[in-house]
Amino acid sequence: MKIAFIGAGRLAQALAPAFHQAGFDVVAIAARSQQRAAPLAQSIAGCQLCASAQQAADLADLVFVAVNDAAIEDVARAIRWRTGQMVVHCSGATEVAVLGTAAQQGAWIGGFHPLQLFADPDVALRCMAGSSVAIEAEAALETALQQLAQAVGYRAIKLPAGARGRYHCATNYGASFLLSLLREACDLWNSFGVGDEQALAALLPLARGTLETAAAKGLAGAIAGPISRGDADVVALHMRELTAVNPDNLDLYREVSLRLLRLAREQARLDDATLARLEATILAQR
Repeated sequence: MKIAFIGAGRLAQALAPAFHQAGFDVVAIAARSQQRAAPLAQSIAGCQLCASAQQAADLADLVFVAVNDAAIEDVARAIRWRTGQMVVHCSGATEVAVLGTAAQQGAWIGGFHPLQLFADPDVALRCMAGSSVAIEAEAALETALQQLAQAVGYRAIKLPAGARGRYHCATNYGASFLLSLLREACDLWNSFGVGDEQALAALLPLARGTLETAAAKGLAGAIAGPISRGDADVVALHMRELTAVNPDNLDLYREVSLRLLRLAREQARLDDATLARLEATILAQR
């Protein structure tokens, strides 16, 4: 199976070498920026730097369209595809249907979205084993993508058609939204004179410990703090302090606390009366 990449951004800079190192034949790279594509092609033995996307597609059995979401459909439309050829994009949110032109010409189409950060391709390459990838495809293409995922150490998630919006939203909850919560925490510490650097030095180990515990014991098994203990008085204290600092933050605290209360119910350590008191405290003066 000969593989080509259209696009030579950070994702391609990690995936193409990973596939090559796993023993797959990465034969072509094409991108609008030859300056970016040339080093990537040169780093892979037997890989050709192509002058056009069509040239790269002509050389490959499996083509990764690794361009930004807005350009995927235009790239697919501009290429003459072969019957039985495999065409995949790497977007989390964009539907596979944007590759419909390729499907109309007899190609297999699909999605291959790694759940990784690619800010540094070298780091992404090192962290690939143990990360996950969402695969949406049918028949022979799904089998090929599963083989690629397994070879580079990805855990494969099978994504059904029509689920990409929900899937991608969830990845934001699990990644970037965590940063929003840490921003709120830092803002509170800023209010009594502790800067972001010192705050993060203290808070990030807590965050890492929480995630590690969740990996070992599940989400409900990892909760800590006043809600996990049934301490409604401390929850009320939090809400009074938030009101004094910035009342606009109270709604966010309530919503996050109600979600945490759901985990406390799943944990099944607190009795019904304690859970009811917690909920009443969280909803007070709403």
